[in-house]
Amino acid sequence: QVQLVESGGGLVQAGGSLRLSCAGSGRTFINYGWGWFRQAPGKEREFVAAITWNGGNTYYADSVKGRFTISRDNAENTVYLQMNSLKPEDTAVYYCAARWDSGSVRSHEYAYWGQGTQVTVSS
Repeated sequence: QVQLVESGGGLVQAGGSLRLSCAGSGRTFINYGWGWFRQAPGKEREFVAAITWNGGNTYYADSVKGRFTISRDNAENTVYLQMNSLKPEDTAVYYCAARWDSGSVRSHEYAYWGQGTQVTVSS
């Protein structure tokens, strides 16, 4: 069956960096857009970043623009989220998701989801 598995989360001090990975299995995702979302305790899930099937276009939430970079490796069925200059408000569970063709800021448009990885940024 189709699975998305995130990795790379952890505890980091403010100003530090982390690189999240999300590996897909069970099918090829070459024609799929990817997205990253996050959910902090007591808050709704929010959009972080998205990338189209060919990597030609990327989209970011204003809160992470200039600090986070989404990329993909179609040969590895993997999407990445490089997170730099992390802030305590970036603390959340981060989820990757996949949908046909392009990325989207709307979570309900994604067909496949990972289980999430915790990112904690200490001040």
